[in-house]
Parts: sequence; C-alpha cells; structure tokens
Amino acid sequence: MVDADQTFVIIGGGLAGAKAAETLRSEGFTGRVILIGDERDHPYERPPLSKGLLTGKADRDSVFTHDAAWYAAHDIELHLGQTVVHLDREARTVRLGDDGTLIQYDKLLIATGSEPRRLDIPGTDLTGVHHLRRLSHAERLRGVLATLGRDNGHLVIAGAGWIGLEIAAAARGYGAEVTVVEAEPTPLHSVLGPELGQLFTDLHAEHGVRFHFGARLTEIVGQDGLVLAARTDDGEEHPAHDVLAAIGAAPRTALAESSGLALVDRAHGGGIAVDGHHRTNDPDVFAAGDVAAVPLHLPGTSLHGQRLRVEHWANALNGGPAAARAMLGRGTPYDRVPYFFSDQYDLGLEYSGWAPPGTYDQVVVRGDAGKRTFIAFWLKDHRVLAGMNVNVWDVTESIQRLIRSGTEVDQHALADPSVPLDSLIA
Repeated sequence: MVDADQTFVIIGGGLAGAKAAETLRSEGFTGRVILIGDERDHPYERPPLSKGLLTGKADRDSVFTHDAAWYAAHDIELHLGQTVVHLDREARTVRLGDDGTLIQYDKLLIATGSEPRRLDIPGTDLTGVHHLRRLSHAERLRGVLATLGRDNGHLVIAGAGWIGLEIAAAARGYGAEVTVVEAEPTPLHSVLGPELGQLFTDLHAEHGVRFHFGARLTEIVGQDGLVLAARTDDGEEHPAHDVLAAIGAAPRTALAESSGLALVDRAHGGGIAVDGHHRTNDPDVFAAGDVAAVPLHLPGTSLHGQRLRVEHWANALNGGPAAARAMLGRGTPYDRVPYFFSDQYDLGLEYSGWAPPGTYDQVVVRGDAGKRTFIAFWLKDHRVLAGMNVNVWDVTESIQRLIRSGTEVDQHALADPSVPLDSLIA
C-alpha cells in the first residue's frame, strides 16, 4: 500500500499530537493525517499556562504550536472539540462521541495526555476551586489571581510540586496571599528529595508564601457557593477565597484500557506501555507524550530499560516526532534524557535525568547553593543519574552527556566549578 492510500489518525490535540502531524508531513507522508482533539482550540503548548500566560508576560496567541492556517496548508484534517469514545483494534476504527462518526486508520497514535487529579473532599463543587491543565483554566485563573491581588485575597494551594510552586509565584506577583498545603516535609520531595526541597521552601518564604507541611486538605468550607476556608487533617483552618488543586496528574488511558492495550500499573507511574519506538502491544497503535510509559535509554545506569512516564514539555516535543517516524517505519529507539525547566521569581532551572528518593545515594553540589547559583547532581555508585542547573546556563548538554556516559566520577572534581564537566566523561 502506498502512502497516498493510507490514513494515519492522531488522538490528542496537544503538543505531542501536533508535532507528530508536522513530522509525518516533513518526512514526506502523502496519505491522510487526521488529528482529533477534545478542546476547541488548536494544539498549544502547556508550559506557558503556569508561567508567562498566567503572569501576563505572554499573550494568548504565543502558546499555539502552529497558527490555524498551517493545518489547512499541510492538509491536516482537524476534528476539534471531539472525543474518541471507542477504539476497535480489530476493525482499526475509532468512533467519535458527538455524532458516532467512524474513522478508519492504518496507523494510530494515542497522545491523549493527562488530567489533573481531583481533590476527593467536601466542598470541591464551590465556585472558587480550580485546576490548571487547559488554556481555558489558565485564562480563568489569571483573572482570579489579579482579583485576589487587588482585594488582598487568599489562595490556598494543595500540593507543592512544580505546578503548585509556579502558581504560588505567579499569585504573589499579583499580590495575593498564598498558603501551600503539602503532605511531604518539603516541596518537590518526590522529585528532588529532602536535600534540595528546602531551597524552594526558603525561596517562596522570602516572597511571602506560607507553607503547611505534613498535612492534607480534608474540607473546603464555603457559603452561598463561595470559598471561605480550607481545613486540613491536623485540625488547622486556613482562610481562603480560592483553592487550587495541584496534586499531580493522571494519564488519560481509558481508551487504551477499554481496547485491551497494555498499561503500566499506577504504582509504577501508570500510562500506556510502549517499546523504544513508542509502539504498544498492537503493532499499528503507538502512544506518545504524557500518556506513554517509555523505556529509559540510560546505558550504564541502574535505570536503563525501566519504563517512565514523563509529564513535561520536552517529552511531548520530542516524543511526538519519534512516534511519527516509527509509524512510518523509519524510527530509531528513543534515547532522550528526561528534561524539564521551571521559572519561579528570579530563579530559573533546568533538570535532566531522573533520580527520585530511593534511587540515589549521594547529592553533590557545584557552585553556591546559598546564592542559588549552582548545579546539583544526584549519584548512585558514583554515577550521575540526574543534574539540575539553577541560574547556571549552557550546561544542559554537558549534564546529559555525563548522565548518558554512565561514567564513575570523582565527587570532588564534580563539585569543583573549575573542572569542565565534559572532562569527567571517560
């Protein structure tokens, strides 16, 4: 069958799906490309939702992956505001929910992303309870933060992960009062461990954010549909006019599960299990972006081959094209080092690798952590698993090369800023 006779369907209107469609065309695919997204907006990038768009430093048009005319110019058929409700792998069809339209495919890419985890407590139906995942959420929340700042209002944030902290920084920029409730003893505990978590406690405390660690929200108290306070499981009550749930995200795997595709259990991060080519257990079905659990390609480390679901921009940016090339039979094993970035107040950082608590035995700091200008490295058996550069730039490629190499490094040389990182690679 020649390209022109084939139909490739992409389910998911985010960055991964848009970049996959772009790659199919740039690789010369001449068949039908159909992109189905459940939002009415064209595909857009999500980092600005908790950064520039939320703070007002970026405008709405800047978030879109391509302008609207690009899709027509590249003959990408869009079904926006549509949900796929059924996948029939035997018939190789997907069915849309609104009108029951059946679409046949030769190859299928699932890039359905993730959705915010919900607070399962009384009061979540009140008007002032928010999540952040979509463009419409960010636009609404920006107005909320501006109002809180103008009226000296209080925002309670459940969760001190990346999203929670970035929103706390944005809220303080508007002048809102902010309290962050977190079950762990430090922010970002499950990502950075206790060694670096205190840095973010201090950063936000200096900007007026209050933390309540070791607690969870148990109730949002309201009256006449409006939020008045948030209660925690240790008996505390925090004044609040609005509450934001930032307690993580869950992969949107319902379609994959109902069609019998292999999944990774939630205890190991969840998601659709794929191989190094983003292929599921069905050779005609692929997955990329937040929803895909992809084997790590980190030779020389204990993490090599372990499936990991990465919920960050770089994974969608690179994973969508990798899956598209695999759909065309031109792929190579995905070997990207996980990467993300964050901006909070005057602190900017980039993180490469993966080293949650329990996987490393040492943290080495190069530079001055007190001045928040440093690189932190997480090591296991003298090998670098991850590195985070804070207000230090143009070192990401060197950090990633160090991680990939699996080289045993001398911790004193690693901590010495005068020793070039690339010189440590065997």
